[in-house]
Amino acid sequence: MRVQTPQNKKFTARLIQQKESMPKPPWMRIRPPSTDQFVNIKKLLKEKNLNTVCVEARCPNISECWSGEKDPTTGKARGGTATFMIMGDTCTRACRFCMVKSGNPKRILDPKEPQNLVEAVEIMGLDYVVITCVTRDDLPDGGASHWVACLDALKKAHPNLLIELLTSDFDGNLEAAEKVLDAKPHVFGHNLETIERLQLGVRDPRANYQKSLSILEHVKKTAIAKGQKIYTKTSLMLGLGETEEEVIQTMKDARAIDVDIITFGQYLQPSPFHLPIHEYIKPQQFVKYKKLAQEHGFLYCASGPFVRSSYKAGELFIKNLISKEEKLTKA
Repeated sequence: MRVQTPQNKKFTARLIQQKESMPKPPWMRIRPPSTDQFVNIKKLLKEKNLNTVCVEARCPNISECWSGEKDPTTGKARGGTATFMIMGDTCTRACRFCMVKSGNPKRILDPKEPQNLVEAVEIMGLDYVVITCVTRDDLPDGGASHWVACLDALKKAHPNLLIELLTSDFDGNLEAAEKVLDAKPHVFGHNLETIERLQLGVRDPRANYQKSLSILEHVKKTAIAKGQKIYTKTSLMLGLGETEEEVIQTMKDARAIDVDIITFGQYLQPSPFHLPIHEYIKPQQFVKYKKLAQEHGFLYCASGPFVRSSYKAGELFIKNLISKEEKLTKA
């Protein structure tokens, strides 16, 4: 247990002061969750002992994604999505932006998790699922085998399910990344998180820009060599002190390794103990970044204050993209 020394209290007070000194602008205010669908999904996840990045990372879109859309006939909420987070709720890394708790999971994995995922997808009626994970440096393959078990179970139970992954960097283990690729997801995502200059101050020291790029590059090159279609995806948080030129350079670096999809969203400080916000990026700047991403050749870019790497707005586009590709393959 951490003892609050006078020095710790001063540090905490300073962080709180930093947070309070930058009030949220009007465009950053959101409504709290309220629909029946939100309550139903929360109950389901608890029953199946499943974690979501939506809860663990305090995602600002949780209300919109979990609540779904209003049925014009009944007036009730329908649909609703959640990004499942596998391999527990404890990460072996301690990135300064992330709310997920850090610690040593001691190689523990839930053997029932693949089947619980299958049942949750069925109950929610999903045809597109997004799965992420905590980083598991305690496991020899970074959790690649568990990824495969989850994908195999989902594909067996739901053959037409479209699956998007947001993986860790497997500590640079390219064979582990390839093992997950061989389980044939439709989208393989791994986040750069921020521009190269800010990596060390934002991410855990075991993560770095080049390691992340190498994972994305290896996945795309391997898929091409095997004749496997895969869309690669990455995301950046903005408002940490990056410049426009640095964001553009990151786009160029991602496109140089054929990354297909990129998202940009506002960094939000999850607690006083995390990195303070350097600035709130204005909506028009997000619009500009989206246009620049399209000019650089990305197939899709989601860019906005509340956009996150697994934001549901991108699912419809990606779903249509995959469907068109499959129709062309069958023709």
